[in-house]
Amino acid sequence: MSGLEKMTAVVLCGGLGTRLREETEFKPKPMVEIGNRPILWHIMKHYRHFGVRDFVLCLGYKGEVIRDYFLNYPIYNADFAVDFATGDVETLAQGCTEDWRVVLAETGRDSMTATRIRRAMRYAKGDTFLATYGDGVSDIDLDRLYAHHKAQGKLATVTAVRPSSRFGELSIDDNLVTSFREKPQVADGWINGGFFIFEKRAFDLFGPAGDAPLETTVLEALAANGQLAVYKHHGFWQSMDTYREMTLLNEMWDSGRPPWTVWEECRLSA
Repeated sequence: MSGLEKMTAVVLCGGLGTRLREETEFKPKPMVEIGNRPILWHIMKHYRHFGVRDFVLCLGYKGEVIRDYFLNYPIYNADFAVDFATGDVETLAQGCTEDWRVVLAETGRDSMTATRIRRAMRYAKGDTFLATYGDGVSDIDLDRLYAHHKAQGKLATVTAVRPSSRFGELSIDDNLVTSFREKPQVADGWINGGFFIFEKRAFDLFGPAGDAPLETTVLEALAANGQLAVYKHHGFWQSMDTYREMTLLNEMWDSGRPPWTVWEECRLSA
């Protein structure tokens, strides 16, 4: 065992998602669906594949939608009969179930990410916890990420990724295209892909006053103090910031070979 089975994953779920307004006018972005399941479900399935079953969801904008989903999760995944004469509810067949333990933590409608995590991490077990954004999927090996974090001995580790280019990449020589690659990964430059590991002491660098993004407070302070390790992920990673990216992820799901599904999907019996 890697040790992840004893850890908690904190997921940021409270942002407004303004660039995906077509969907987020009615629901928080983590509840936007890929293949009839919220992207949040996909993220949690990924963590569970590596042994994590304890989650803390940092709620904010339209957090009641997430509360409703998890409070009624068994109902949404079962066949049942309702007797309107007696009010009895009978479960006829249990669908695919999860063994997650989920803390639904209110962290403020307008709070920024550093504040959300600091308010929620009291529910995380132990001195070390995982964290990520609620709007991106990946095939990152979390066991390797954790091993790297322990080996580096820093207060935090961030996963660096190379996103796909928004446009097809052309190689040109003397007015001729010599090769064409449709939306490859960018060749140079790494970005913050989320999938963090934090020691709780990392947030001591973020004072009790103020409200600011994680990236411009905790992460910048850690980097300035030589306490922010990086794990380079060369595999699949995709955020869902726009309608185009939501469509792309759903097309991948519909293909039957979504690259982020490292877990085995539950199959219902006939």
